[in-house]
Amino acid sequence: MVKKSVLAAALVAAATLTLSSCGSSDNDSKKPIADIPMEAKTQAATVLDQPFTKPDLVLTDTHGKKYDLREKTKGKPTLIYFGYTNCPDVCPLIMSNIAIAKKSLPEADQEKLQVVFVTTDPERDTPASLGTWLKSQDPSFIGLTGDFPAIQAGARQIGIGIDAPKKEKDGTIVSMHGSQVIAFSPKTDKGYVLYSEDTTPDDYTKDLPKIVKGEKP
Repeated sequence: MVKKSVLAAALVAAATLTLSSCGSSDNDSKKPIADIPMEAKTQAATVLDQPFTKPDLVLTDTHGKKYDLREKTKGKPTLIYFGYTNCPDVCPLIMSNIAIAKKSLPEADQEKLQVVFVTTDPERDTPASLGTWLKSQDPSFIGLTGDFPAIQAGARQIGIGIDAPKKEKDGTIVSMHGSQVIAFSPKTDKGYVLYSEDTTPDDYTKDLPKIVKGEKP
């Protein structure tokens, strides 16, 4: 598994993570929102020298209740991903890969790990529909929805760019968003590990035991 240490500041300063347009054939969707240093591109974990601060987000969970991300996940190992349920490829794949790896953990560690899916398409991803979709992945996964501007601002806090959903010429609605998963330490509540969409279940399986303990993979 390839792992490299990079400066998080370089990622944040220019919002260097790429946007993926799930299910879109638009070539522009693959263009980065800024140039990414070559050393930052990895197949699995990228360990950051300067970790991200957890997003200051207060949204609505799948039960229709207020969810303060920082408060609810404080002191817990947490994986955060921004995506949408109508995505036909990248989003379900990433969540499935995490779900598979999570099952390999001891039961006690599975209960500790918080996996948070924040929708980038809140108009269609209601609490009910989001909850139904996540149950097919893992019933313990946390789904959050709310106002798009708040979600977009929260994503930017960890260097992930997202655009408002738009309708393509064929009528398909797509959401362009960064497809990275950020892991936050239970010891510091800082996001010190980044995973790309190419991360496999085996990669997560190897890393999650350390993530749960607050160790660097």
